Amino acid sequence: MSRMYTDVIGRLKSFGCLVLDTDQWALEYLIAKVTNEIKNECNISGIPEGLHHIAIDMVCGEFMQMKKGTGQLDDLDVEATLKQIHEGDTTITYAVADKSITLDGLIEYLINGQRSQFITYRRVSW
Repeated sequence: MSRMYTDVIGRLKSFGCLVLDTDQWALEYLIAKVTNEIKNECNISGIPEGLHHIAIDMVCGEFMQMKKGTGQLDDLDVEATLKQIHEGDTTITYAVADKSITLDGLIEYLINGQRSQFITYRRVSW
C-alpha cells in the first residue's frame, strides 16, 4: 500500500471514521482523483511534499462526503473533533449543537479549506 493510502486511513481514524476493507477501491479512486486534481490545477507532474497533507485532507473530505451521502456516516460524532479551526490568522469556531452542520463544515474544510496553498506550487502553462 502506498504512503498516501496509509496516511489517509490514519487521518480518517483520527476523526473516528470507520474504514472497512470494502472501502479500499473507493479510497484508491479518491486518491487518484485528488492527486490528478492537484496536478492539473498546479500544472505539475507529482504531488510535492508540501501538498501531501492537504491531499490527504482532501481525500478524507471526499470520502466522508461519499459516506454521508450514502447514509454510512450517521454515527460519526464530530462535535468533540471539531470545535475550532485555526488557519494562519483566521479562526473559525463552530458553536452549533447540530451534528449535521458541524459535519458539513468539517467536510467542506477538508475538501476546500486549504486550496490557497496551491499557489505556492503552481506552474505557468505555455
